[in-house]
Amino acid sequence: RRAIRADIMAVRDRDPACLSLPDVFMYFKGFHALTTHRVAHYLWHQNRHVLAHFLQSRVSTTFQIDIHPNATMGTGIMLDHGTGIVIGETAIVGNNCSILHHVTLGGSGKKGVDRHPKVGNGVLLGAGASVLGNIHIGDGCQVGAGTLVITDLPPLSVAVGVPARIIGTFLDSQAQPSTTMNQLGTKESDDAMIIITYESDGI
Repeated sequence: RRAIRADIMAVRDRDPACLSLPDVFMYFKGFHALTTHRVAHYLWHQNRHVLAHFLQSRVSTTFQIDIHPNATMGTGIMLDHGTGIVIGETAIVGNNCSILHHVTLGGSGKKGVDRHPKVGNGVLLGAGASVLGNIHIGDGCQVGAGTLVITDLPPLSVAVGVPARIIGTFLDSQAQPSTTMNQLGTKESDDAMIIITYESDGI
């Protein structure tokens, strides 16, 4: 219940399209998918794999969001829009993360191997980002839309491109881009989220 409350508050606080708490509960499919996943995750660890897979399948069909029942999701997570999100079996997502549509946390390797990403706390994954393999995304990272990440990112990094390259680092050691939802990643960023390293002008 604590996780569900934190998820509701995350949507209300971060999504300007959300007008009230009942809106989240009734209309936001990212929240619906995440809540159903929490039930499926519990069932999976009770060795009720068939029922857990059934819930995963229904969520995938209904909401176009595919989260394996064994994936570990923290609290205060927002799946913004949600369509096309794929999160694999051994993936771990930390607390207070924001994940936009068409994000993939995909595997590299065969069955039985820890093959999916580990995402830290306060991370913002932009629309269409792909994070592949058993790699670590540090706390407070921001991954730009359409980015392909195949190596570890240190905490507080801002990464864009295919493959990803780090274009900056947040000054504030407590930065959580997931809560501000500032996706520009440019010199126009909020003062509290200033970026101190640039590889080229205008980025």
